[in-house]
Amino acid sequence: MQSETRAGSGLSAADRARAARRTVQWLPGAALLALIGCAAAARAPVSPHVAAGTPEEAGRYLILVGGCNDCHTPGWDRSGGGLPTSEWLTGSGVGYRGPWGTSYAANLRISAQNLSEEAWVRMFREGAGRPPMPWLNYVTLHERDLVAMYRFIRSLGEKGAPAPQAVSPEEEPATPYILMVPQQPKSRP
Repeated sequence: MQSETRAGSGLSAADRARAARRTVQWLPGAALLALIGCAAAARAPVSPHVAAGTPEEAGRYLILVGGCNDCHTPGWDRSGGGLPTSEWLTGSGVGYRGPWGTSYAANLRISAQNLSEEAWVRMFREGAGRPPMPWLNYVTLHERDLVAMYRFIRSLGEKGAPAPQAVSPEEEPATPYILMVPQQPKSRP
């Protein structure tokens, strides 16, 4: 009965052997094609970014956790973070003095109104500013997050005056400033 079932399948032992050899011959090629297909379908790792209901909500969050208000919002430190959003990011007249000269935290509300979205992203990608702005922290930030920050700041509208211009290292600033140079402790007697 077994021989009848085999014979009834229409394949002789020689045909089955040839079919097995063909399978073995094309199997490495099929495996290679599968690997190529998987590699082509695989995406580059997705950069992390903030997900929120709107870009403005994501931008507000990024401004808070990025510490932008620490320098760009006058009185933020004294308010314990309690200033209303309407007061945020208007720049500061207190300078940051170091070997680079004296720089000032820009009025981001004016900056965002005067830059296109593309120019804003490019500014952060190029890291084209002076210390103590932590440009290196923003150079690799996902573009979606930079755009979210821009849109949030733009949504606040323009307010305040431009921050003072940077001062060269040789010049004495005309405004109060924070000295950002390490100091040696005084020796104790």
